[in-house]
Amino acid sequence: MSELIVVAGPTGAGKTVLGAAVAERLGGEVVSADAFAVYRGLDIGTAKPPRELRERVPHHLLDIADPRRTYSAGAFIRDADAAIAAIAARGRVTVVVGGTHFYVRALLRGLFSEPPKDSALRAELEAEWERDPAAVRARFERVDPEAAARIPPRDRQRTLRALEVWAATGRPMSELWRRERREGFRYRYVMLGVAPPRPQLHARIAVRVDAMLAAGLLDEVRTLLEQGVPRSAQAFKAIGYRECMRVLDGTWSLEQAREEMIVATRRLAKRQLTWLRSEPAVEWLAGFGEAGVDEVMAGLEARRGAIAGS
Repeated sequence: MSELIVVAGPTGAGKTVLGAAVAERLGGEVVSADAFAVYRGLDIGTAKPPRELRERVPHHLLDIADPRRTYSAGAFIRDADAAIAAIAARGRVTVVVGGTHFYVRALLRGLFSEPPKDSALRAELEAEWERDPAAVRARFERVDPEAAARIPPRDRQRTLRALEVWAATGRPMSELWRRERREGFRYRYVMLGVAPPRPQLHARIAVRVDAMLAAGLLDEVRTLLEQGVPRSAQAFKAIGYRECMRVLDGTWSLEQAREEMIVATRRLAKRQLTWLRSEPAVEWLAGFGEAGVDEVMAGLEARRGAIAGS
């Protein structure tokens, strides 16, 4: 069984730099666990690693999916397993850098066995969402508050799937999650949690949003739309893309979009930290990722032989 180094934490915390630095020092490669960085053409808004970094340290699972289509957690497990196996065959270390913690959990524990999809029930739930999404969400929060705390209010797809599971089985999605957690792990791993102080993280998020807009995020969204990516595409659920669409539509000012992006990113960071605190055996770093490279390496050196297979 391969052993992984997993770098997790909130958006903007420096996971990309830390993960690449650890991989470079250990002679490893990075596997991205980001649900939106898989899509081609979503570069600025997903903060993909810069080209020079990717040339220095191999990165996998970036730019592998058509943004017109939905990329799933199941596809991620398949592709990540293949990448990890190939890295291990080269005698190198796998560093998983996790922006999407649902993907990290799925990779480590597997996807739980859900009941089969019920097209009639799903159509009914979708119609209810169209009529009154707040009421549907409120029902979800009543029947499964634990899952609702982990699934964002605007995540229509996962909210409806959780309600579909509850309606079909009479059991909340969170119960299935707990059952799967008891069944063990697919990989041995070391998980590093990056958790900088909240005020500093919030300040960096604002700088990051400004940098994305200055780098041409509006033009990136315009180009994707011109290429035929539908507005309803899963890819456009990434923060920044829907906000920019409203600027392009003339319904929001650029400043309004900026503020909404900052608020949404802060909320995402909070959810990511909540998830990470629920994970067992996290080795925490108090600062930003790039400031913790030496600390991480000092901790890893003692077990480098086991991790690298030497």
